[in-house]
Amino acid sequence: METTKLFFFTFFAAAAGVIPPGLINMSVVKTSLSEGKRNGLIMAIGASFVVFFQALVAILMSRYISTNPSVRVILLRLGLVILIILSIYFFVKSRLKQKPIQHKKFKSKKSFFKGVGMSIINIFPIPFFVVISTLFNTDAKADYDAWSIFFFSLAAALGTFATLYLYIFSFIRIGIDRRLFAKRSNLFMAILMLILIAVTSIRIYYE
Repeated sequence: METTKLFFFTFFAAAAGVIPPGLINMSVVKTSLSEGKRNGLIMAIGASFVVFFQALVAILMSRYISTNPSVRVILLRLGLVILIILSIYFFVKSRLKQKPIQHKKFKSKKSFFKGVGMSIINIFPIPFFVVISTLFNTDAKADYDAWSIFFFSLAAALGTFATLYLYIFSFIRIGIDRRLFAKRSNLFMAILMLILIAVTSIRIYYE
Protein backbone atom coordinates (compact mmCIF):
# COMPACT_ATOMS: atom_id res chain seq x y z
CA MET A 1 0.00 0.00 0.00
CA GLU A 2 2.82 2.38 0.88
CA THR A 3 4.51 1.58 -2.44
CA THR A 4 1.27 2.39 -4.31
CA LYS A 5 0.98 5.70 -2.50
CA LEU A 6 4.63 6.44 -3.26
CA PHE A 7 4.07 5.68 -6.96
CA PHE A 8 1.07 7.98 -7.41
CA PHE A 9 2.54 10.71 -5.23
CA THR A 10 5.74 10.73 -7.29
CA PHE A 11 3.86 10.40 -10.61
CA PHE A 12 1.74 13.50 -10.04
CA ALA A 13 4.66 15.43 -8.54
CA ALA A 14 6.82 14.65 -11.60
CA ALA A 15 3.97 15.51 -13.99
CA ALA A 16 3.40 18.83 -12.24
CA GLY A 17 7.12 19.59 -12.22
CA VAL A 18 7.26 19.57 -16.04
CA ILE A 19 4.17 21.74 -16.58
CA PRO A 20 5.97 25.13 -16.49
CA PRO A 21 7.69 25.89 -19.84
CA GLY A 22 11.25 24.69 -19.56
CA LEU A 23 14.23 23.30 -21.42
CA ILE A 24 12.86 19.78 -21.94
CA ASN A 25 9.20 20.41 -22.77
CA MET A 26 9.91 23.33 -25.11
CA SER A 27 12.59 21.31 -26.90
CA VAL A 28 10.17 18.40 -27.32
CA VAL A 29 7.49 20.74 -28.70
CA LYS A 30 9.98 22.32 -31.08
CA THR A 31 10.99 18.88 -32.37
CA SER A 32 7.33 17.86 -32.79
CA LEU A 33 6.53 20.95 -34.84
CA SER A 34 9.66 20.88 -36.98
CA GLU A 35 10.22 17.14 -37.43
CA GLY A 36 6.83 15.60 -36.78
CA LYS A 37 4.82 14.24 -33.87
CA ARG A 38 6.51 10.82 -33.97
CA ASN A 39 9.99 12.29 -33.47
CA GLY A 40 8.65 14.47 -30.68
CA LEU A 41 7.25 11.44 -28.88
CA ILE A 42 10.52 9.53 -29.30
CA MET A 43 12.42 12.52 -27.91
CA ALA A 44 10.01 12.58 -24.95
CA ILE A 45 10.72 8.88 -24.36
CA GLY A 46 14.48 9.58 -24.40
CA ALA A 47 14.08 12.42 -21.92
CA SER A 48 11.86 10.31 -19.63
CA PHE A 49 14.38 7.45 -19.83
CA VAL A 50 17.03 9.72 -18.28
CA VAL A 51 14.57 10.99 -15.66
CA PHE A 52 14.24 7.39 -14.42
CA PHE A 53 17.94 7.34 -13.54
CA GLN A 54 17.91 10.91 -12.24
CA ALA A 55 15.13 9.94 -9.82
CA LEU A 56 17.09 6.80 -8.90
CA VAL A 57 20.17 8.87 -8.09
CA ALA A 58 18.02 11.37 -6.18
CA ILE A 59 16.38 8.84 -3.90
CA LEU A 60 19.71 7.14 -3.17
CA MET A 61 21.38 10.46 -2.43
CA SER A 62 18.52 12.06 -0.51
CA ARG A 63 19.85 11.28 2.96
CA TYR A 64 23.44 12.09 2.04
CA ILE A 65 22.50 15.44 0.49
CA SER A 66 20.27 16.34 3.42
CA THR A 67 23.24 15.96 5.78
CA ASN A 68 25.77 17.62 3.41
CA PRO A 69 24.60 21.07 2.22
CA SER A 70 27.89 21.55 0.33
CA VAL A 71 26.82 18.88 -2.18
CA ARG A 72 23.67 20.84 -2.96
CA VAL A 73 25.74 23.96 -3.60
CA ILE A 74 28.04 22.06 -5.97
CA LEU A 75 25.03 20.85 -7.98
CA LEU A 76 23.66 24.38 -8.21
CA ARG A 77 27.01 25.78 -9.35
CA LEU A 78 27.34 23.06 -11.98
CA GLY A 79 23.83 23.84 -13.18
CA LEU A 80 24.69 27.55 -13.35
CA VAL A 81 27.65 26.91 -15.67
CA ILE A 82 25.52 24.71 -17.93
CA LEU A 83 22.77 27.33 -18.07
CA ILE A 84 25.22 30.07 -19.08
CA ILE A 85 26.54 27.92 -21.92
CA LEU A 86 23.00 27.09 -23.07
CA SER A 87 21.87 30.73 -22.95
CA ILE A 88 24.75 31.73 -25.24
CA TYR A 89 24.00 28.81 -27.57
CA PHE A 90 20.29 29.59 -27.93
CA PHE A 91 20.88 33.33 -28.31
CA VAL A 92 23.42 32.82 -31.11
CA LYS A 93 21.11 30.34 -32.80
CA SER A 94 18.18 32.76 -32.58
CA ARG A 95 20.21 35.34 -34.51
CA LEU A 96 20.97 32.97 -37.37
CA LYS A 97 18.78 32.92 -40.46
CA GLN A 98 16.02 30.35 -40.10
CA LYS A 99 15.84 27.64 -42.73
CA PRO A 100 12.50 26.42 -44.08
CA ILE A 101 11.10 23.69 -41.84
CA GLN A 102 10.78 20.31 -43.46
CA HIS A 103 9.60 17.03 -42.04
CA LYS A 104 12.48 14.58 -42.05
CA LYS A 105 12.06 10.86 -41.92
CA PHE A 106 14.12 8.12 -40.31
CA LYS A 107 15.29 10.30 -37.43
CA SER A 108 13.84 8.23 -34.61
CA LYS A 109 17.21 7.18 -33.23
CA LYS A 110 18.54 10.73 -33.42
CA SER A 111 15.41 12.08 -31.71
CA PHE A 112 15.75 9.55 -28.88
CA PHE A 113 19.34 10.51 -28.16
CA LYS A 114 18.46 14.19 -28.51
CA GLY A 115 15.95 13.68 -25.71
CA VAL A 116 18.55 11.79 -23.69
CA GLY A 117 21.10 14.57 -24.19
CA MET A 118 18.72 17.39 -23.29
CA SER A 119 17.61 15.54 -20.17
CA ILE A 120 21.18 14.77 -19.07
CA ILE A 121 22.25 18.42 -19.12
CA ASN A 122 19.14 19.33 -17.13
CA ILE A 123 20.25 18.43 -13.60
CA PHE A 124 17.39 20.19 -11.83
CA PRO A 125 15.21 17.05 -11.56
CA ILE A 126 17.75 15.53 -9.17
CA PRO A 127 17.30 18.07 -6.33
CA PHE A 128 13.57 18.14 -7.12
CA PHE A 129 13.22 14.39 -6.62
CA VAL A 130 15.42 14.54 -3.55
CA VAL A 131 12.79 16.83 -2.02
CA ILE A 132 9.94 14.58 -3.17
CA SER A 133 11.53 11.46 -1.67
CA THR A 134 12.20 13.33 1.58
CA LEU A 135 8.62 14.60 1.79
CA PHE A 136 7.18 11.13 1.42
CA ASN A 137 9.63 9.47 3.77
CA THR A 138 8.65 11.24 7.00
CA ASP A 139 10.72 8.85 9.12
CA ALA A 140 14.29 10.03 8.78
CA LYS A 141 15.57 6.64 9.95
CA ALA A 142 13.57 4.64 7.39
CA ASP A 143 15.13 3.44 4.17
CA TYR A 144 13.30 2.69 0.94
CA ASP A 145 13.47 -0.95 -0.09
CA ALA A 146 14.46 -2.04 -3.61
CA TRP A 147 10.86 -2.14 -4.91
CA SER A 148 10.07 1.30 -3.50
CA ILE A 149 13.18 2.74 -5.15
CA PHE A 150 12.24 1.14 -8.48
CA PHE A 151 8.63 2.33 -8.43
CA PHE A 152 9.70 5.81 -7.31
CA SER A 153 12.00 6.08 -10.34
CA LEU A 154 9.41 4.55 -12.69
CA ALA A 155 6.70 6.95 -11.48
CA ALA A 156 9.04 9.91 -12.03
CA ALA A 157 9.73 8.82 -15.62
CA LEU A 158 6.08 8.11 -16.43
CA GLY A 159 4.88 11.35 -14.86
CA THR A 160 7.40 13.30 -16.93
CA PHE A 161 6.38 11.53 -20.13
CA ALA A 162 2.68 12.12 -19.45
CA THR A 163 3.16 15.90 -19.31
CA LEU A 164 5.46 15.92 -22.36
CA TYR A 165 2.82 13.90 -24.24
CA LEU A 166 0.16 16.48 -23.37
CA TYR A 167 2.50 19.28 -24.46
CA ILE A 168 3.04 17.67 -27.87
CA PHE A 169 -0.62 17.14 -28.68
CA SER A 170 -1.75 20.46 -27.19
CA PHE A 171 0.62 22.46 -29.37
CA ILE A 172 -0.23 20.45 -32.49
CA ARG A 173 -4.00 20.77 -32.03
CA ILE A 174 -3.78 24.50 -31.35
CA GLY A 175 -2.24 24.81 -34.81
CA ILE A 176 0.73 27.04 -34.08
CA ASP A 177 2.59 28.33 -37.13
CA ARG A 178 5.61 26.03 -37.26
CA ARG A 179 8.01 28.40 -38.97
CA LEU A 180 7.13 31.24 -36.61
CA PHE A 181 7.55 28.98 -33.58
CA ALA A 182 10.90 27.71 -34.87
CA LYS A 183 12.04 31.31 -35.40
CA ARG A 184 11.07 32.49 -31.92
CA SER A 185 11.69 29.39 -29.82
CA ASN A 186 15.47 29.79 -29.67
CA LEU A 187 15.10 33.36 -28.41
CA PHE A 188 12.54 32.18 -25.87
CA MET A 189 14.93 29.46 -24.71
CA ALA A 190 17.74 31.99 -24.34
CA ILE A 191 15.51 34.24 -22.21
CA LEU A 192 14.40 31.23 -20.16
CA MET A 193 18.05 30.30 -19.53
CA LEU A 194 18.73 33.85 -18.29
CA ILE A 195 15.80 33.64 -15.87
CA LEU A 196 17.01 30.28 -14.58
CA ILE A 197 20.53 31.69 -14.24
CA ALA A 198 19.14 34.48 -12.05
CA VAL A 199 17.10 32.07 -9.91
CA THR A 200 20.04 29.67 -9.53
CA SER A 201 22.40 32.53 -8.59
CA ILE A 202 19.98 33.68 -5.89
CA ARG A 203 19.72 30.12 -4.52
CA ILE A 204 23.52 29.78 -4.44
CA TYR A 205 23.82 33.14 -2.65
CA TYR A 206 21.39 32.09 0.11
CA GLU A 207 22.76 28.56 0.55
